[in-house]
Amino acid sequence: MGKMSEQREKAAQEVLSGIKAAVVARKYGVTPGTVNQWVRDYREQHGEQDHPYPQEQAEEMKRLLEVEKKYEKAVKMLGEKDLEIEILRELLKKPTPAYPKNSR
Repeated sequence: MGKMSEQREKAAQEVLSGIKAAVVARKYGVTPGTVNQWVRDYREQHGEQDHPYPQEQAEEMKRLLEVEKKYEKAVKMLGEKDLEIEILRELLKKPTPAYPKNSR
């Protein structure tokens, strides 16, 4: 096959980046089968390493989302701990505690 048109390459790259072939097909006014053929042609010309398969991208995105969730949870926990420390420091500064003492 000869050189792909710029539009076909762009469409193939969009699919390889994770956009569904049907969505790309609607955008370019062609059938999903045509877009899938463009993707095959693109892979033949550029090799597999240029763009991983969608499944590999989906797995990487899933892993990234898990890492982001863990990060957000850690940041939230750190913020809560900082708040607790600040409250305790303020309590220590007060001459009398905020709770009544047991009188015996």
